[in-house]
Amino acid sequence: MSKSASQQYFLGLISGTSADGIDAALVRFADDDAHATPELVFGLTDPWEPALRSRLLALGQHAMTLTLDEVGELDVRIGRAFAKAAQAAIEAAGIDRNELVAIGSHGQTLRHRPHGEVPFTLQLGDPSSIAEHCSVQVVADFRRRDVAAGGHGAPLVPAFHAATLHSDRENRAALNLGGIANFTLLPKHGAVRGFDTGPANGLMDAWCLRHTGKPYDAGGEFAAQGCIDEALLARLLDEPWFALPPPKSTGRDQFHLAWVESKLTGDEAPADVQATLMELSVRTIVDALRVTQPDTQRVIACGGGVHNDRLMAALGQALPDVIVESSAAHGLDPDFVEAIAFAWLARETLAGRPGNLPAVTGAAGLRVLGAVYPA
Repeated sequence: MSKSASQQYFLGLISGTSADGIDAALVRFADDDAHATPELVFGLTDPWEPALRSRLLALGQHAMTLTLDEVGELDVRIGRAFAKAAQAAIEAAGIDRNELVAIGSHGQTLRHRPHGEVPFTLQLGDPSSIAEHCSVQVVADFRRRDVAAGGHGAPLVPAFHAATLHSDRENRAALNLGGIANFTLLPKHGAVRGFDTGPANGLMDAWCLRHTGKPYDAGGEFAAQGCIDEALLARLLDEPWFALPPPKSTGRDQFHLAWVESKLTGDEAPADVQATLMELSVRTIVDALRVTQPDTQRVIACGGGVHNDRLMAALGQALPDVIVESSAAHGLDPDFVEAIAFAWLARETLAGRPGNLPAVTGAAGLRVLGAVYPA
């Protein structure tokens, strides 16, 4: 099968702020239009090697620093891990790698600092290593061009949401429940907007791992054992970042366990903290939606938080007049929406089309994102 414009294959790779694994999505596009509906051919999550994941989590929690030599070595290690995930997906899907147009790789975010005198965002995962091991051209480093243009470099997935989930019949919002929660506002008429709202699963995952040894709170069961601590919740909500207007973005380097610990008195029960962290996610998500698009009729959720039944139920209860549902209802596997989006972004880059939305990121204008690393 040829890589004709009538049918193109791309592979998207991402490891989010939860660092729970590398998502790989093999995607087929029926034509070259930016609004062509992507078809997920195959998806998998390749777990991080435990020692490397522990290192990534420690870096994200500000629990360690790196020398320049260690940064260089870690960049290659992450790149090799991404290449391994890509190869596993290609082999499991049974596709000839010569049929792949490109791999779109987000990398692993270690620092995201879009504010300040010298704004920057840092994703590691050496694209040259991916291209070398997979023998496929790679598009990577998507965020830094937007930051160079005065934007936050995040979120980038709203452009994909706008191309695939917009409806002229109702006001929608796409909600990603990853380590960090972010919205794409999709009004039936008007400009698309998008922004981070704060923690989704990241803090809950980290607290659950510390107190139960489990990497995440399956179904919200740990949170269900506790009660919301209203005093703690008030201290968490007092974080100035929550009051900032969009565009805004954040990450694990801001919302981490040390931040939570700074708000504790020391006598809280672990399950109560977990319940409160869930309520923090719900409250900040709902408050953000009410302020920015109060007439939303449908919220389309994706990301790992979709599988947390109690989190989804709490969102539904807090938004009684809104349909809250999984992206699966719209033909997009909730576990692979972001990986699919980076396959789409790679396709936009190679087509010479912009991948950012300035109204979302705050950039000075539309920009073609990413750099191309030949096979």
